[in-house]
Amino acid sequence: MTTTKRYSPEVRERAVNLVLETQHEHASQWKAIQSIAPKIGCIPETLRLWIKQHEQRLAVKNSLNADERQRLKELERENRELRR
Repeated sequence: MTTTKRYSPEVRERAVNLVLETQHEHASQWKAIQSIAPKIGCIPETLRLWIKQHEQRLAVKNSLNADERQRLKELERENRELRR
């Protein structure tokens, strides 16, 4: 039987930030992920995927010009509102 937990965007963001902030204290990013994942109640692979998504979003945002970034922010805000 498979169960799916839903984590709020805030929890995901905080977990990703914790890994990025503390990875220098560990031998590798994976070790940092393994250390933090149990603290938030997810498996390390889930947290690794969140970090990968975060890095992909950064790459997209860094490749956009100012108008595209503004439009992306508007769409993200609209998306959050629609989820509520």
